Amino acid sequence: MNAHASRARLAALSLLFVAASLPARAHATLEVQQAVVGASYKAVMRIPHGCGALPTLKVRVRVPDGVVGVKPMPKPGWKLETVKGKYDRTYELFHAKISEGVREITWSGGNLPGEWYDEFVFAGTISDDLKPGSTLWFPTVQECDGAAERWIEIPVEGKSAEDLKAPAPGLKLLPKP
Repeated sequence: MNAHASRARLAALSLLFVAASLPARAHATLEVQQAVVGASYKAVMRIPHGCGALPTLKVRVRVPDGVVGVKPMPKPGWKLETVKGKYDRTYELFHAKISEGVREITWSGGNLPGEWYDEFVFAGTISDDLKPGSTLWFPTVQECDGAAERWIEIPVEGKSAEDLKAPAPGLKLLPKP
């Protein structure tokens, strides 16, 4: 093998190694996967594909306990709906006490082909009583015509999201600076 072919083969193997070491990108994920306890957080839910060859027609996100004052961003071409409910306790947010708010967000009526990528955005506040170092999980379901991708699995103690086939998008909580 000549020197040029050897370098090309080494480069190809290096790329293969790097690609194999990267986390899978086929799941629904949060663009920013860390947030400070007690701070506001802008969530950008990334949907990288449809359900096989079927386009995504609906995206639903469940808001975990401790994320309060949630406001979703409207998306052109998609209908936006929220489900409100009681929080696990009363929170103080912007000098007001709140005990209920958005618990689920649904964008529907759009059409995201399998070969395209899109983002769904909402903002809220991470409660200051949550434990730094823990992870909040945002179960997400993308519905297609007669099929669905359910990114709803939450790891049990001692396991990680990498151990799951369809993990919910996770948000690692950081301490206040």
